[in-house]
Amino acid sequence: MTVLLVAAKAPVPGAVKTRLCPPASPLQAARIAAAALRDTLDAVSGTPGVTPVLACAGRLTDAEDAAGLVTSLRGWTVLTQRGGGLGDRLANAHAEVAAAFPARPVLQIGMDTPQLTPAGLASAVLRLASADAVLGAAVDGGWWALGLREPRDAALLRTVPMSTARTGWLTWSALAERGLRTVPLPLLRDVDEWPDALAVAAEAPSGRFARQVGTVRRALVSGGRG
Repeated sequence: MTVLLVAAKAPVPGAVKTRLCPPASPLQAARIAAAALRDTLDAVSGTPGVTPVLACAGRLTDAEDAAGLVTSLRGWTVLTQRGGGLGDRLANAHAEVAAAFPARPVLQIGMDTPQLTPAGLASAVLRLASADAVLGAAVDGGWWALGLREPRDAALLRTVPMSTARTGWLTWSALAERGLRTVPLPLLRDVDEWPDALAVAAEAPSGRFARQVGTVRRALVSGGRG
C-alpha cells in the first residue's frame, strides 16, 4: 500500500503564503492556506488504497481553522518536520515514513495544489507502481509531487536547490543521476502568488479554497482587509 505523504506548514498568520501579501493580509493568506490544506487532506482521504501521513512544520493548534484541520486528520499519522532547509525536511520526512512503513512506496505532495482530486492522486499512485519514481512538474518550474518506490532515495533532495525556477529540472536530473526510471505526472499550477490563487480557484470552484479566495477577493473589492 502506497503512503501518501503531505508536507505542509501550519496555517499561522505571517508564517504561510506570505507571497499572497499584498493584496491579501497575513490573516487572509493564512485562511486561504488553511482552506488549501483541508482540500488537500480531503483529496488524500478520498483516495482508495493509500496510507495518509502529514509531515507538518509548526503547530496546528496555532493555525487558522485548527478545529477543522484536526477533524480532517482523524486516522492520519502526523509527523513533525525536522531539519533546516526544505530539502532536508522533505528528505527527513521520507526517511521517517520509510522507518514507520517499511517497504512501502511514497507519493509526496504539498498543500499548494488544492485542485487535486482523489482520481488524480490514484492515477499518480498507479504510475508509481510501474516506475522507480514519478515527478509532477509545476508551472513555475518547481514540482508539486514526488513519488519514490524507495523513499530513502529522497536523500537526493538535500542537494537540490528548492523554490527556484529550475527546481523541477534539477530534481529530475538528480533522479536520473541516481539511476531511477522516472515517469512524469501532469503539469499543475501551485499557489504562490495572488494570480495563482485566482487561477486555481477558477479551476476547482467547488472547494474550500475557492470559497475562501472568493471571500478575500470580495473583501478586497469592498475595502476590507480581514
